[in-house]
Amino acid sequence: MVAALAGVSRATVSRVVNGAPSVDPQLASSVEKAVRTLNYVPNRAARTLASRRTYTVTLLVPESTSKVFADPFFATVVEGVARYLNTTEYMLNMVTSSEANPEKTRRYLMGGNVDGVLVVSHHTGDHSWAHLNGSLPLVFAGRPLINAKDSYFVEVDNEEGAVAATARLVESGRRHIATIAGPQDMPPGVDRLAGWRTTVLEAGLDDALVETGDFTVTSGAAAMRRLLGRGKPLDGVFAANDQMAAGAYSVIKERGLRIPEDIAVVGFDDDYYATSVSPALTTIHHPIAALGEKMAELLVELIEGRPAERIHRLPTSLVVRESA
Repeated sequence: MVAALAGVSRATVSRVVNGAPSVDPQLASSVEKAVRTLNYVPNRAARTLASRRTYTVTLLVPESTSKVFADPFFATVVEGVARYLNTTEYMLNMVTSSEANPEKTRRYLMGGNVDGVLVVSHHTGDHSWAHLNGSLPLVFAGRPLINAKDSYFVEVDNEEGAVAATARLVESGRRHIATIAGPQDMPPGVDRLAGWRTTVLEAGLDDALVETGDFTVTSGAAAMRRLLGRGKPLDGVFAANDQMAAGAYSVIKERGLRIPEDIAVVGFDDDYYATSVSPALTTIHHPIAALGEKMAELLVELIEGRPAERIHRLPTSLVVRESA
């Protein structure tokens, strides 16, 4: 009907609708006018049958739904992913709490429902995505700690960021620097702990002041209580994300200590929590939206069979505020 109204072939309509640059501008204008007149919308089901693509990608987050919606990291990743996909024909859906029923998730992903998967916040014990490599295009936020050899991933330089954060504490004269590390079954947890440890050892300081959290405010508070409960001198803390730093703040103040006079604090992410606490948090800027955008771009390249680099690493930067 569009072709008949515009006086062109169906092939020309197809090229215009799909954004091909080779169509004569006058013909393209006729087609676009006919499309508007007829309120034509391409049939996604027909496209799927013809191309064997669903034009859908899944953001897979192996975490509880409550954690996902409480953490600004995930919303910012989605923002970046959506920003790129909005320039394409691909739609985004999201699967959370997948480890509660990994077989259900795997059946969905392998059932022809999606063209590719973005995996965020993965752990070494996850099962929902562990056997997808080679079956579906797969892009990770951060290198996976298992099956990393042939994986495609986008990450920030977590270790370099942790070095910069800890160096800020060393340079400000702190000599008893603890860390609240992230989970050790996740790449950011492992790498940020490594960066802290490298820096304190190079400065000739104690590397035993370590407690671990799960990137939540509650876990940061609990870790800070354990650190102070050791009864050892403590004048600086590097928390592996801003939420755990916010938890540490509450305990430091609860004990009648001052930030930064008694204990200086540095976080990681530069998210909402960094500016909502008082004093404002010195932290490492993590380009989270850019990470999501690059992940989506890389996944579309893989889906469409275009050349793609396996590893993309984004830089971090130190943001100095009042806490250190």
